[in-house]
Amino acid sequence: MGEAGELQKKKMAEELYADGPQLKMKAEEPDDTVDARPDRSERFFIFGKKRNGTEQQSKTSPTSRYRVVAPTFQYNMDYKKVGKCIIINNKNFEDKTGMGTRDGTDKDAVELQKSFRRLGFEVSIYNDQTCDEMQKLLRQAAEENHSDAACFACIFLSHGEEGLIYGIDGSMAIKNLTMLFRGDKCKSLIGKPKLFFIQACRGSEFDEGIQTDSGPANDALETDANPRYKIPVEADFLYAYSTVPGYYSWRNPGRGSWFVQSLCEILNEHGKQLEIMQILTRVNHMVATSFESQSDNPCFSEKKQIPCLVSMLTKELYFCKPIQAE
Repeated sequence: MGEAGELQKKKMAEELYADGPQLKMKAEEPDDTVDARPDRSERFFIFGKKRNGTEQQSKTSPTSRYRVVAPTFQYNMDYKKVGKCIIINNKNFEDKTGMGTRDGTDKDAVELQKSFRRLGFEVSIYNDQTCDEMQKLLRQAAEENHSDAACFACIFLSHGEEGLIYGIDGSMAIKNLTMLFRGDKCKSLIGKPKLFFIQACRGSEFDEGIQTDSGPANDALETDANPRYKIPVEADFLYAYSTVPGYYSWRNPGRGSWFVQSLCEILNEHGKQLEIMQILTRVNHMVATSFESQSDNPCFSEKKQIPCLVSMLTKELYFCKPIQAE
């Protein structure tokens, strides 16, 4: 072939090899499946990577195909308004539901209104809503323009079962209400926290508790049930349930529910300093350690409760800017 031909052949081979790893990746890496994603840890160096037991700082090269993006791990609260807070307070139920009057819930609603106003929310209370009224109310809220708001909050005070919340005329799926604020339905809240607090039973089980060194509290109690880039549409939601799946949720007729009492106390004391998960973890601790049912009926006495947090938040949420460590 001659020397010129050999050099040309070698040059072509080198040019093909320069794209070789990329071509190989495309050829050998299958499409994503619904069950798992391939390991792409070599592509993203947000936190650096470890080699031979030592942490390496991320580096970029002129030929890198992927842009290194340092994420911001706090929600932006620099908006004109903190946002709306809707409180749905259902106390009196139609006979056909078989549900009793929720004495103590008005105390919950008033204390929640005070606490969330202190955080800067615009709070509205809606009493004794039917299922249709709850749906209409939240649909209207989701259709509003929240562009000048940092987040959105909604609080349900009602009877409930697992996955269900009661209007005064019957029950409906909680998801049918919360889904109105998904990213594909409420565009002005995309990327912003959507907070749902749910004071309601999730079943008919009792938490018997386990003996510790702390003593019981004295309460006369009732329960809340009779026997630019793509992000997931479900992202940035937080659900704070008063109890775990399957269990009763306790309410004091005079002082309000255990969960709301604790939530308001922690918000009033730490709401502008701590991150939301720190706040709710302290609420969990207070409910778990400071309350125990007392009743003349032994079936309802000496019971415990633990709230349940379900978070799809993608950043930390502070209701004001946290103090930076020096």
